[in-house]
Formats: sequence, structure tokens, C-alpha cells
Amino acid sequence: KSQRVIAAMKKVDRADFSPSDPYDDCPQRIGYGATISAPHMHAHALDELKDKLKPGCSALDVGSGSGYLVACMAYMVGDKGTVVGIEHIKELYDLGKKNINKSHSHLLIGQKKKKKDSSKDNDDNKDKDNDNDNDCDDPVVTLVKGDGRKGYLPKAPYDCIHVGAAAQPDVPDVLAAQLKKGGKMVIPVEIKDNYSGTKQVFRMYNKSNDEKETVTWKDIMGVRYVPL
Repeated sequence: KSQRVIAAMKKVDRADFSPSDPYDDCPQRIGYGATISAPHMHAHALDELKDKLKPGCSALDVGSGSGYLVACMAYMVGDKGTVVGIEHIKELYDLGKKNINKSHSHLLIGQKKKKKDSSKDNDDNKDKDNDNDNDCDDPVVTLVKGDGRKGYLPKAPYDCIHVGAAAQPDVPDVLAAQLKKGGKMVIPVEIKDNYSGTKQVFRMYNKSNDEKETVTWKDIMGVRYVPL
């Protein structure tokens, strides 16, 4: 894996996000039928998206659950980037916020904008409401309670999208529409299988960087995720 992925994962201690056996390389239950994915799957997802998780990029994590991958993404996109985590179960939305706040609360708080050190500006603004605290940049991380299968239009489009639970075949098209030109998405998709009835594949979607915005996909590997 790339050094940027390794560095991001080292900054985010899984013990803050997993209630048991945080360092075992397997999924761990976090309640409400959800899990925190195995470390190797988080590493794989971040590595596949790393060129769209550069400083200043924007990312969407669908089914953000424990909040772990949101925090990792936030360190990769940096202070000027944006990561939205969307979770439809209120208790998990609350859990993700609680977990991030343990050691990474600054990611959820907008930083104060630098003031212009100018007497003219001070004179021009002396009659304005100085009690207004809207002088903050947007926080790097925004957590949203909502149906991630529909994406999150208020912050779209995104450089990349990660989906942390198995989606039905119609979901990727909806989410891919919220990618920027040249954007990328990784998503586990449940598809029909002639032998077992259904199976899950970890699928990569790419949107072309031209006016046509053509979306193509390829299957990377078989996986087993909880349903989205």
C-alpha cells in the first residue's frame, strides 16, 4: 500500500472505533447489524482511491458507521479537503461522531479564518456585528444522518465515493452521477449468481474526464459485506 495510506491509517487508532479486538484483521460488530470492516479492506479501499484523496479533494463515505474510514480519508485530503460521511441509522450516526470526537474532534470543527491585519478593513467593518462567529472555514468532516443510497447532493460532486456495505445493482448509477469528471468510486455490489443465487463483488467505477462523462466499471474481487 502507498505510504500516504499507511500514514493515514496509523493516525487513526482503531481502538477508538471498534468495541472489541480492534487490531484483528477481520470485521468487528458495532451494533445494529453493522460492522467495522477488516483493516485489509480499509487499506485496499483507500489505496484504490488514493489518487482522488489528495489534499483539497472531496470524498463521500456511504454507510459511514463507526466513522473510522471517514477519519482516515480526512487526513488524506487535508485541511482544504472535504469528507462527508452519511449513515441512515441514528445510533450509528451518533456513534461515528462520538468515535471521531475521542481523538480527532478538530476534524469536525471549522478552523478560524485568518483575519486581514488592516486598519482600513477594521474601520470599514467597525459598525458590523462583531459577535457573528461565521468566520470559520467549513470543517473537513461533515457527518449526515440520511439514506446513503441516494448519495448526498448538497456537497456533490465528489472526487471519490466509498460505499461500506453491499448495494443493490441500481445504487451505483445513482451515486456515480454525483462523481466529478474523472471521479472514482469503490462499492460492494450484490449480483445474481448461477450457482449460489447471489454473490457480492467489490467493484470500481470510473467517470471519464471529458464532456461525455462516461461511467465504466470493473470487478476487483469477491467480498462479503453486510447489506446497505
